[in-house]
Amino acid sequence: MASPDGASGVGGSPEETELSITLTLRMLMHGKVTVGGSAPLEGSAMLRVGSARITISEGSCPERITTITGSTNAVFRAVSMIAFKLEEDLGAGSDGAAAGRAPVTLRLVIPASQCGSLIGKAGAKIREIRETTGAQVQVAGDLLPNSTERAVTVSGVPNTIIQCVRQICAVILESPPKGATIPYHPGLSLGTVLLSANQVRGCSPPR
Repeated sequence: MASPDGASGVGGSPEETELSITLTLRMLMHGKVTVGGSAPLEGSAMLRVGSARITISEGSCPERITTITGSTNAVFRAVSMIAFKLEEDLGAGSDGAAAGRAPVTLRLVIPASQCGSLIGKAGAKIREIRETTGAQVQVAGDLLPNSTERAVTVSGVPNTIIQCVRQICAVILESPPKGATIPYHPGLSLGTVLLSANQVRGCSPPR
């Protein structure tokens, strides 16, 4: 999930050290994906928000994987932009009624081997994250289909979501995934055999 992106200065603060880490964050999003003021992204797409690189998976199903890669600070800025854009879209769909700040939901995709650290002993860690950020956080009990990843759903107003994602990322940076990770691919058919994390072959039905 993370790798050094340059040495930190001697005596640097934890925040400065954090910014020297390259982070990759995967999110599961529905429908047409928009980032900032961009038009809806169709098919496979890649763009940059500051120094963060955002890629949208290709596929005909409603779900897409959005992958954000960059320094932790750049990734959090991209998450902030996405969260505020989702809030804006929710407000636009309220028929002009004063709906207040509608809650926004993000679904992070995280290797199952890291979810134990995120939940903590007897749920202590995830409870702490909920209490300190004010966001709702739920870790799915089941694996996403044909993968070794789980969905982590975060809901709230954008500011609380951003703080929550920061804390989640701090946990997963401290607890690297164990073993091989088979990434989730939306719309992968049940007739598909996964040969490895990087190789997929479709099976022809028997005649």
